Amino acid sequence: MTNTKRSVTGTEPLLGTRALNRATLERQLLLRPALLSVAAAVEHLLGLQAQNVKPPYYALAARLDGFTPEALSRLMAEREAVRIVTMRSTIHTHTADDCLILRPLVQPARDRELVTFRKGLAGVDLDRLAVLARDLVETEPRTMRQLREALLREWPDADPQALAVAARCRLPLVQVTPRGLWGRSGQVSLTTAEHWLGRSAEPAPTPDAVVLRYLGAFGPASVRDMQAWAGMTRLREAFERLRPQLVTFRDESGVELFDLPDAPRPGPDTPAPPRFLPEFDNLLLSHADRTRVVPPEHRGRSWKGNLAYCTLLVDGFLAGLWRLEEDALVIEPFERLTRARQDEVTAEGERMLRVMHPESAYDIRFGAVRT
Repeated sequence: MTNTKRSVTGTEPLLGTRALNRATLERQLLLRPALLSVAAAVEHLLGLQAQNVKPPYYALAARLDGFTPEALSRLMAEREAVRIVTMRSTIHTHTADDCLILRPLVQPARDRELVTFRKGLAGVDLDRLAVLARDLVETEPRTMRQLREALLREWPDADPQALAVAARCRLPLVQVTPRGLWGRSGQVSLTTAEHWLGRSAEPAPTPDAVVLRYLGAFGPASVRDMQAWAGMTRLREAFERLRPQLVTFRDESGVELFDLPDAPRPGPDTPAPPRFLPEFDNLLLSHADRTRVVPPEHRGRSWKGNLAYCTLLVDGFLAGLWRLEEDALVIEPFERLTRARQDEVTAEGERMLRVMHPESAYDIRFGAVRT
């Protein structure tokens, strides 16, 4: 258990930044390779950010013992995992079960998203649009362009992009394979989750059970942290209902943090090996206050505009960027690394390359310190 101090209120233990970091890394399976199946890991993590095809594979390579890309690809091919818009209106890879649970949970947020497009949807009956779009994609998977063109015939004065976004918001649309498979290519074609999985979605759940799962994967955390992760609002009531079965802490800013009583909270000096994470890894996106992973001096350095970079953790914190070139893994640290740290990063880079690219030969190069 973490060594803690009393907060300024004198009633709740204080968790420092390093203690929060180690607890989060433990929940995120990043302190040591986990002996979990791919399906169990994706379920535990409540999905993996997946704007692009490759990030979920690299995310699991950093977390699982014995992982192979083919294992996740097989789940996708067998429809045991899917790509679908859920949290924060972004594409995630979920298990089939979680797809049918979490997509209804965030439906209110998808409904609110449509407010942004109300001008382009003037005169559009959204209930009728949902019926027509469902019939279209369940008859045959459609690209967003095909969906736009078909819906535009019904509402020629509407904004084409708004029509397609409305269909995506009103319906649980999954990307059908081969999109998402390792080593395969395919355009984004969509059908409903129910049609693809051959079973109905679950009724929209109360958030309480998901709060507990979120804490298990991302805790200790505040109400605002979970709201940032889910892209939802008004979760305070769920936390208050659960308060009797949770424990609470304060962070260094005095913010109340909730956690599961028996969840692991390693000490702040627990070793944290380097990790190579993909762009948009959930670790960096799932808290309102990201200082538990991102030092204030490195805030905003993992992306530029709409472009996100692959990131390097050193001692548990964001410490640089990396990329694969034709013949090399290129590492660009934010600060000069000691020889010992370079050796640790190199060893982890070699491990990652063996997992993800066992038939290719890459050098490992340290670029100039990225300022």
